[in-house]
Amino acid sequence: MPEGAVEAAPQGGPLGRRYVSTGSLPDGRRVDVLVRQAHGHFREVSDGALSGTYPVLADADPRHFGIALTGTDGVIHEVGDSRVAFTLMSVSKPFVFALACEAVGTAQVRRLVGVNATGLPFNSAQAVERARDGRTNPMVNPGAIATTSLVPGSSREDRWDRLVRGLSRFAGRPLELDHDTLASARATNFRNRALAMLLQEAGALSGDPLDAVDLYTLQCCLAVTAADLATMGATLADGGVNPVTGERVVSAAVARATLAVMSVAGMYEASGDWLLDVGVPGKSGISGGVVAVSPGKGALGVFSPLLDADGNSVRGQLAARYLAHELGLDLLGSEPT
Repeated sequence: MPEGAVEAAPQGGPLGRRYVSTGSLPDGRRVDVLVRQAHGHFREVSDGALSGTYPVLADADPRHFGIALTGTDGVIHEVGDSRVAFTLMSVSKPFVFALACEAVGTAQVRRLVGVNATGLPFNSAQAVERARDGRTNPMVNPGAIATTSLVPGSSREDRWDRLVRGLSRFAGRPLELDHDTLASARATNFRNRALAMLLQEAGALSGDPLDAVDLYTLQCCLAVTAADLATMGATLADGGVNPVTGERVVSAAVARATLAVMSVAGMYEASGDWLLDVGVPGKSGISGGVVAVSPGKGALGVFSPLLDADGNSVRGQLAARYLAHELGLDLLGSEPT
């Protein structure tokens, strides 16, 4: 058991029933109105800048802005550029964490990768060097590379097939690579390669480090839409069952663990501000995607490529904050009875 961890309490009371905190979204017509209002309120916001991490990301259209919300009833509410494709980038991290936990067990992923915030930038080498055994968390680059290294398979191709099939099951449709972004990322991902070597030296990686980096790069370059993100998040909100297809993708326990690690560091160094402002687990990516999950209710997917200094979508955060308040998504909010 990792240091600082506590033994899990027995599941269920004397009658075998386990109570959980859930809720429901407002009437569908009200959801549609509020999603459209959020888009109208923030579509003219022009703060932020396009990512320069990979050259191809700097060519994105800064005007793109799409919002989608998928409820646990499988209904999708969307507006704007909700069907415009972009690459998953770091929004892949929680879903690959879930797939790895489902394949090898949450305890093994936790033991190798870690789950606590680093307090350092998402691509920090210092985070690996100063941590005991190189452990970081699955939402920053070194921890995500270590997580991907745990995905089993008889070959790199077999492991990639497992990854893309799993991520596609979260989305409820086959996902495909954006080959232009993949070429750009492979040509410039020197820092991630260095992080993988540090992880290997620390004993915090499984298998070949360059294979792990390439698989991580591939998963980040899958093309999705805001509607896909909403459905992927709603699968976690629905205890691991995709509410659109009805397919169980991961167990309820794995879905819960995934939401926990998203809460810790899903928005990088701004995760505390996000949790205070929005009140739900979230994850961002440098292509402009944001997913926010309200367990038992559904999930929000937003696409807008203008980013703040922390690498998080400016409009995405504004929309999430507005809708979390208006739709009652905030897990931390309550009113006197």
